[in-house]
Amino acid sequence: MNAIIVGCGKLGSGLALNLIQKGYSVTVIDESPATFEMLGKDFKGKTLAGIGFDKDILEKAGIKSADAVIACCKSDVTNALIGRISRNIYRVPHVVSRIYDPRKAEVYHTLGIQTISATTWGIRRVSELLSYSQIDVVTTIGDDNVELVRIDVPALLINRTVNELTALGEIHVVSISRDSKTFLPTLGTTFQKNDVVYIAVLTSSIKRLNSILGLS
Repeated sequence: MNAIIVGCGKLGSGLALNLIQKGYSVTVIDESPATFEMLGKDFKGKTLAGIGFDKDILEKAGIKSADAVIACCKSDVTNALIGRISRNIYRVPHVVSRIYDPRKAEVYHTLGIQTISATTWGIRRVSELLSYSQIDVVTTIGDDNVELVRIDVPALLINRTVNELTALGEIHVVSISRDSKTFLPTLGTTFQKNDVVYIAVLTSSIKRLNSILGLS
């Protein structure tokens, strides 16, 4: 997969290194060549100094064949512009723009641009840590409406079935780790002591999950 990252700050450089490790072809754009030092001497991707929304710079970076563009500059306006150019002009399949003002997220979404916000994530994560007790949030999926959570099976669930923990459209058991092995359960699978359970749950249904688990 070919990815273009515009902005080589902490987020951009960290993401570039992460994607390289996963086998992506990565090009990083930034107005200041000095920022590329954050990538380290062994960075195997490409770097390009220039304005991230400049047509010539983007095309030199390979936007015509890019699979993803991630805009993580210091300006919401710049990130939005890069996102719109990538989506509307070059039809890049995956476009993500960083936003500092989470109130702008809905506007971005109407333009077909996915967003990430450290502010929103931080607020939600602290709230989760204070509210979810024994539930550990592994990741957020899509537009923040679905969480993948991990729990050590509580005593209340031992010898009960996956079906008893399932709520259609709200709570779904994804996998169970047992005796160092992970498997996909059926609705008839019974929970055993020391199981680690991974569950996809609507953010709005976390309280219901807590209630079922006997944690509320």
